[in-house]
Amino acid sequence: MTGFDAATAAVQAALDAGARYADARVMHRRYESMSARNGDIEELTQDESIGLGVRALVGSSWGFHAVPELSDAAARDAGRRAAAIATASARVPGPPIDLVAVGATVASWASACDVDPLGVPLTDKGDLLVRATATMREHGADLAEGLYQIWDTTKWFVSSEGHRIDQRIRECGGGISATSIGDGETQRRSYPSYRGQYGTTGWELVTSLDLAAHAARIAEESRELLTAPECPSGETDLILGGEQLALQIHESVGHAIELDRILGWEAAFAGTSWLDLSRLGTLRYGSELMNITIDPTIPGALGSFGFDDEGSPAVRRDAVREGRWVGVLAGRDSAVVAGLDHGGSVRADGWARLPMVRMTNVGLEPGPHTLDEIVAATDDGVLMDINRSWSIDDKRLNFQFGCEVGWEVKKGRRGRMLRNPTYTGIGPVFWRSMDMLSSEIVPWGTPNCGKGQPGQTGHTGHPAAPARFRSVRVGVRA
Repeated sequence: MTGFDAATAAVQAALDAGARYADARVMHRRYESMSARNGDIEELTQDESIGLGVRALVGSSWGFHAVPELSDAAARDAGRRAAAIATASARVPGPPIDLVAVGATVASWASACDVDPLGVPLTDKGDLLVRATATMREHGADLAEGLYQIWDTTKWFVSSEGHRIDQRIRECGGGISATSIGDGETQRRSYPSYRGQYGTTGWELVTSLDLAAHAARIAEESRELLTAPECPSGETDLILGGEQLALQIHESVGHAIELDRILGWEAAFAGTSWLDLSRLGTLRYGSELMNITIDPTIPGALGSFGFDDEGSPAVRRDAVREGRWVGVLAGRDSAVVAGLDHGGSVRADGWARLPMVRMTNVGLEPGPHTLDEIVAATDDGVLMDINRSWSIDDKRLNFQFGCEVGWEVKKGRRGRMLRNPTYTGIGPVFWRSMDMLSSEIVPWGTPNCGKGQPGQTGHTGHPAAPARFRSVRVGVRA
């Protein structure tokens, strides 16, 4: 059967079994990754999967069932089982679930891709990692690592409301890291970020990173960090590089504005949220420079798509406008509960997982400054970049982050390198202290966002640029 045939059969079987709404996704995914260490290929992974997942809605409950088979019998059985699970769950009294209206769509969408990443010879990709890691070793790294990852996903979506959508999404990226070991001290430098940079695009993204050209620099910086002075403790002005600010957005904004967490529907793995829907539209989240959008339409960003896994079209919306909280990440069912007229942020990480509210591209709009201007305007502060560790409470309110590298900023100049830089704060207090923001936006990709039970790994994007925050606590208290 074709993907559409299997999804259609599953939806009809669910309706015949009593569901008032049903949808089905067939997903075919190919995945490839390669890693290298110290000039040698360490591991190559290639796998492929295809299957069907069905959702059925009965009364107050969803049912879900998935099968790794696309025969007519298997598809219809999956639809019946999803309806049976929903029926059994609906025996527990609860308010009926309604869905925000979405027009039935027949469409096809594909991400832009100049160079098919799976079509690039393995020898070429391997040579890239070998060359970069060998260079890092030659320049003093005790441990030199590099990797790339590729996902090629095709989806076929059918709903009982008339949706019939197919999408092909190609994603890839990679990065390198150098670790140096000293006397009681270990330091790492990474490029272009902690886990590499990723996007919804072709191999041209990896080519543009020019990993080998940065290998010597990050190896030398990792060794320099071994003897660099410790980051001082106290309150000071903090300048964050764009990569670190992307993670700050992910953890203290992106997860906090997920509507299932705000409603208390999701509390197992990633926790809930400090936000209260009664303050949507009035809460002061940050300074007037804080403009954060939910935008799955950004070309090439990792959280981009044509339609989410409920058939809602990709649409740009505001999450924070001039510091005021105005929007959430929602699904069709949670949007109705919250009195909203839109969803559009529901995805699953595979055919065998129930779709849930996930971040798309959640990030900052450009500010009026440059990094050089921010540094020049800072009399006394610390510049930190590239994430090393993160910790945030289950309401996404109190946080502490560690970065790979810091630099003193004195009288408008970047000074000596600092090791083990950390900073801590409370989400809205921190964001309200942002007084300078660069225009140098990069759509950083995070391919390892965990959520749900059973756990799902989401791909998210976070446009971010360097910014300054006033009177932030840095370092570790004695």
